[in-house]
Parts: sequence; structure tokens; C-alpha cells
Amino acid sequence: MTDRPVRVRIAPSPTGEPHVGTAYIALFNYLFAQKMGGEFILRIEDTDATRSTPEFETKVLDALKWCGLKWSEGPDIGGPYGPYRQSDRKDTYLPFVEKIVANGHGFRCFCTPERLAEMREAQRAAGKPPKYDGRCLTLSAEEVTTRMAAGEPTVVRMKIPAEGSCKFVDGVYGEVDIPWDAVDMQVLLKADGMPTYHMANVVDDHLMKITHVARGEEWLSSVPKHILIYQYLGLEPPVFMHLSLMRNHDKSKLSKRKNPTSISYYTALGYLPEALMNFLGLFFVQIAEGEEMLTMEQLAEKFDPANLSKAGAIFDVQKLDWLNGRWLREGLTEDEFAARVLSWAMENDRIKQGLKLSQSRISKLGELPDLAGFLFKSDLSLDAASFAKVKSSPEELVEIFNTVQPDLEKILEWNVESIEAELRAISERMGKKLKVIVAPLFVAVSGSSRSLPLFDSMAILGRSVVRQRLKVAGQVAASMAGSGK
Repeated sequence: MTDRPVRVRIAPSPTGEPHVGTAYIALFNYLFAQKMGGEFILRIEDTDATRSTPEFETKVLDALKWCGLKWSEGPDIGGPYGPYRQSDRKDTYLPFVEKIVANGHGFRCFCTPERLAEMREAQRAAGKPPKYDGRCLTLSAEEVTTRMAAGEPTVVRMKIPAEGSCKFVDGVYGEVDIPWDAVDMQVLLKADGMPTYHMANVVDDHLMKITHVARGEEWLSSVPKHILIYQYLGLEPPVFMHLSLMRNHDKSKLSKRKNPTSISYYTALGYLPEALMNFLGLFFVQIAEGEEMLTMEQLAEKFDPANLSKAGAIFDVQKLDWLNGRWLREGLTEDEFAARVLSWAMENDRIKQGLKLSQSRISKLGELPDLAGFLFKSDLSLDAASFAKVKSSPEELVEIFNTVQPDLEKILEWNVESIEAELRAISERMGKKLKVIVAPLFVAVSGSSRSLPLFDSMAILGRSVVRQRLKVAGQVAASMAGSGK
């Protein structure tokens, strides 16, 4: 494997706002390719057809380009092993699945979703980890043929050894030993003919000649499934490297429910890509004090894949702020700084749309900062006094924010029309007038009860910034309710 030209990939799923964790894993792969003189490839893994959207795919590509990452092959530029989008490769996987079944390593499963849900519920009730119980494992070939001919929905599952364990060497964790009884009989081919992530992942990595798979440690437990698929197909697996997850200060997993995690949030607040990549790259290099400010080229030079830490990477926003400040002061000339400010203000048409909405609402230009300044602020400094003009009680505010936040997450395409439609639907479900819902949202989003139109403002700010502002407002409301204000 080490004699082959190094080829690594980042394979994000376009199912939501691009996560800083995606940039973290992508940066590692990029630095690895740079250090080893290899190729860095981008592949879109959209086997989850219900959640994957073209909008999110565009956001993924734009976010990784903003980060300064460049790939030699991908869905936007093509390459010798394309297509680089799994939904465009649907017919690629079936022969590999059929080979696994023909060789006796896979089987047809006819269990309904209802039956599987009942099975898992019973297992949890018994204190057992939920996994497939093997009901269809012993079906005869005749019964399988008859049920398939009758049009009964079916998936293909992989067989798992009954005894022993899977032993492998991970590039970060070293020797790993996972017992087979901890591994589920994974679905390889879904009823709609699309492969699952695990099957597509292995086939694509093989066909794209990937030599090293570097990803988050949450995938470590999936390696036995992947190794089995490689073995069942008679293929050589890549070198696996599982990186420690980024975590909050309390060591909990970095998630949007606790902290801003979308790359778009950091772009909207005016972080520089050089600073964010510098910050993430420090998790992969050894440096002396005073050497923290590093370019991508310097990170690649100091990068050593043989000396990686298994300790959790703490996402310290204060350190990121400090680095970003240094890049603003020391990394840009005056002209470059001015150009970056203008580019940031014009991002996503923010200044143009903000001015368009402001034009009919002011009598002199000096009123603009108070009216539209919230579009550019990183912190609105909300407190109980901010909601003084809102008629709802603190308890009602809490109810509104707790309802609106998760419901807005369901919106696939973030625009004025979809935001308005969802908020109107929320008001109906809650049995409240729309103005009752909208009033506290005005304050949460703009910091004022007098502002630009709410739906337009939310669309301009973007999903990730709105999410964070609603979370902060919800915390203020909860504090008000707790103190009896």
C-alpha cells in the first residue's frame, strides 16, 4: 500500500450546513497529501436522498473553497475516476453487492421497518445493544426467489462472523481489536436500489484508488464492516486513520445545539479563512510557544502524520478569536484589510439587500447604522431589557423560542418564502397570532423591536447566524422566566 501514490479524499454528505468538523477532517487530508506528494480528492456522498440537496452541496463546495482547500478531482472539476457524486454512480455498486451475495457473504432481508423498530425496542428494554437478530439469515433460496418475484420490498445485508474479533492497525490508535459480536449485520443495498454509506464508501474508495482513509474517530467502530466488505470482494483495504473529535471545553462533542458549528457562521462574523485553517491546523502539528501563526504552507511543512494525538481537540473560540485578531493585524496590509472588509460586507449580497430594505425606512443616511447594523454585528448583547416592549410573558417567550428553533431546522431551502411559510405554520400549530410569534423574533434577530422586515432579515443573515441568535435569545428568556421578571 505504501508503494502506491498517496491518494486521500474528503467525502462530505450534503445534508446540512457545512460543519467546522468537515473543514477539520478536510484540512488533515489536504496536509497529508501535501506532505506525501499525493492527491487530495473531493467526493460527495449523497446516498441519503431524503436529506441531501443541491443547495447544501453548493454550500459544501463553497465553504471548502473559502477555507483555501484545493482538490485535484471532484464533482465540480471532474477527474479520471468520476463521477464524484454517489447519486451519479448508482449503477456502479450493484455488481459488487451481487458478488457478495453470490459468494455467500450477504443475504436478502424482508423485515419491515415496523418489525425492525419492535425488535430494537425489545432489545433496548432487555438492556442489549440494538442490532439485527438474523431472522432472514436462514431463508431458503426458493423462498427468497418467491418473495422477490412477488414484489416484496427487500434489502441486502452482510453476514458477520459468529466468533472471534476484527484486528487491525489504525494510523492513530495503533492496534485495535473489536469483537465480531459487537458488529451489526449491516444493510449494504437499500430497498430503493441505492447502496448504504458503508457499501458505497468501500466501492468508491477502491475504484478511486484511495490509499489512506482519514476521518473522525466516530467511524472507528465501522472499520470491521468495511474490512469485511473488502475481504468479501477480494480487495486490499486502505490504511485507516481515525482523528480525535473536536470537543467543547467540557469535553462534550461539538454540536450546533451547544455552539455555532457551521462554517457559514464564522464567515458571516468576519473570521478570516487563514485564521480558521491556522487554528484547526494547530491540532495536527507540534510547535513552540510563539509559533502559533502559521500559513497553510507552514502547516504542511510542520505536519507529521506519525505524531498525532489521541486527545480530544478542544474548539477554543477565545484562541480562534486571538488568532483571527493577529491575522487581521499582522497578516494583511492596509489595502488588503480594506478589501477583505468590503468582500465580507458584500457576502451573500448582505449589504446590497440590507440597503434595499433600508431605503424606504430612513430619512437620512445617518440612520442606517441603527436600522441595519445588526446585519453585521457579531453580538447583539441581548438582556431582559431588550424584550421590554414585547408583550409576551417570559414563560411564553421560552415556549416560542423552544418551538421556533427546532422547527426552523426542518427548512431545506433557506429563503424568505420558506421562512415565512414555516413561521406561519408554527403560529397555527401553537394557536397564537403571527404577530405574537414575530415580536420576540424581531428582538432576537436584530436586537431591536424596530428593524428591517423579519423574514428578509433572517434570509440575509443565514441559517447558522439565526440559529445562534435564537439560541442566545432563548437563554435570556429562560433566565427571565427563572428570575420571575
